[in-house]
Amino acid sequence: MAMSSNTPTATGTLSAPDLVARAESWMAADVDDADVADLRNLVSKADHPDVGSDALAELADRFSGPLQFGTAGLRGAMAAGPNRMNRAVVIAAAAGLGAFLTAEIGGGTPRVVIGFDARHRSADFARDTAAVLVAVGAEVLLMPAPGPTPVLAFAVRHLSADAGVMVTASHNPAADNGYKVYLGGRVVADAGQGAQIVPPYDALIAGEIALVRAAKDVRRADSGWTVLDQEITEEYHAAVATLHDGEPRARLRIVTTSLHGVGGDAVARVLAEAGFTDVVPVEEQAEPDPDFPTVSFPNPEEPGAIDMALALAQDAHADLVIANDPDADRCAVAVLDPQYGTYQGAETAFSQGWRMLHGDEVGMLLGWDAAERAARSGRGGALACSIVSSRALAAIASRHGLDHATTLTGFKWISRTPDLVFGYEEALGYCVDPEHVRDKDGLSAAVAVAQLASRLAAEGRTLLDRLDDVARACGLYVTGQVSARFDDLALIESTMSALRTSPPSALAGSPVDSVRDLAEGMNGLPPTDGVVLLTADDTRVIVRPSGTEPKVKCYIEVVSAVDPDASAGALSAARVAARARLARVQADLSSVLGL
Repeated sequence: MAMSSNTPTATGTLSAPDLVARAESWMAADVDDADVADLRNLVSKADHPDVGSDALAELADRFSGPLQFGTAGLRGAMAAGPNRMNRAVVIAAAAGLGAFLTAEIGGGTPRVVIGFDARHRSADFARDTAAVLVAVGAEVLLMPAPGPTPVLAFAVRHLSADAGVMVTASHNPAADNGYKVYLGGRVVADAGQGAQIVPPYDALIAGEIALVRAAKDVRRADSGWTVLDQEITEEYHAAVATLHDGEPRARLRIVTTSLHGVGGDAVARVLAEAGFTDVVPVEEQAEPDPDFPTVSFPNPEEPGAIDMALALAQDAHADLVIANDPDADRCAVAVLDPQYGTYQGAETAFSQGWRMLHGDEVGMLLGWDAAERAARSGRGGALACSIVSSRALAAIASRHGLDHATTLTGFKWISRTPDLVFGYEEALGYCVDPEHVRDKDGLSAAVAVAQLASRLAAEGRTLLDRLDDVARACGLYVTGQVSARFDDLALIESTMSALRTSPPSALAGSPVDSVRDLAEGMNGLPPTDGVVLLTADDTRVIVRPSGTEPKVKCYIEVVSAVDPDASAGALSAARVAARARLARVQADLSSVLGL
């Protein structure tokens, strides 16, 4: 080959021959013929005058370093090479996990349960993981079919597994896949049993992965794992049934969407078992489809993702919309809001006022509901949310005599709260049944939301009326975001650096009184990449890089005092004013950060 250009990478500048040499070495050690062919095709293009520069750039990215294993496990685009999701990378991850478990348990036999969703290659990655772990002597229990992440998280605790693996990229685009690791059994026996990994476990597993040689050299068994039967799914549903409130059901018509994921049948079943039979799915999105043909980003938070559900709700005269992301661990809720058109800064208003509730609003609703039950029972406990979620949950906990914990972002932290009664994060994640699932669960959350809506409907009230109740009791908390997606990851670091060195002096006309760098730790939390801004009027802004997407996110919260006897009209006016203030903060942040 005549290639001679140099290509910058995360580890320096590699010449074209060096990149080709790395690719050849990878192909020689790979285990998948399709991946080898893919990489061979890319190498052949690198010497072509028309497409060579693009091919070299792609090679440079694929070989810029290994896909990093961390507290989110693995997640990335599927393709050949060390910086992609593929069988070779998964085999190495499984070998590293197996070595870690063997060392942790000593002479015992590790028990691992493995689940997978319906994305491209998920089943292959799950079987490779099973084959590697059986070869190192583990007892491996493989889920029988593609299924929701909450069922796998349930199985880890229910089956007393030492570890769990879920192959999913959750709400990422169709090109991606991922690898979540849970620990329990004899490895983690405290409140975090059955939760996703946190330090130091991530570093210990990553260290073992780094020792793995060529994928072809990793031993894989041809058999020996146990494929679970449908009983595990039945046991999960029995656990969700413990949340049933036993109340007569008001007639609710509920529109659902699973966004082409694995939650369609599951959400229909849990709702039916809870007594909700008038459920109308978005048919175009009901069946699993790894190409996600109707949505670019199958995340209910993304603009337009649940538009089909909202349009159907409008046509079907529905009372409620419930949307799950593709692995059904998140739950979005939409309602008919007659005042929505008056809100300044609202995203998409349908002609009849359907809007998706913010994750913090659902957190307030479910948090208040859980707090009332805990207070009535007299058993106490704690409510928990991530640092970027609303401070309203702390106020709710205080009002009901419960403890409150603020954690780092992610359910790997929230679910570790001792005596947890309810936990949530604003990114549509809710843990309403921590006894059975130490993770966010979009299916049990759907049941909890539907039950609450039904009880309120029997009183002639709505979820929005309950939000008014919370505001009268605890104050009005209005939250929103500004975010930007970056193709160049270096821009994320420079954006955060600029904020630290030159924070804004004011937001929406209110002076910034406090700037806290979360990298230095705050209020007992471990260090993390983020900055907190507090203004004189108690507006709070937290800016941080996303943990799962190439984004910088700004989480904004505006707080207003509310009269305990405020009328619905007064509360509506207060919300309009708060959203207008939030919109001004959003505009200021966009300008300051260049988003």
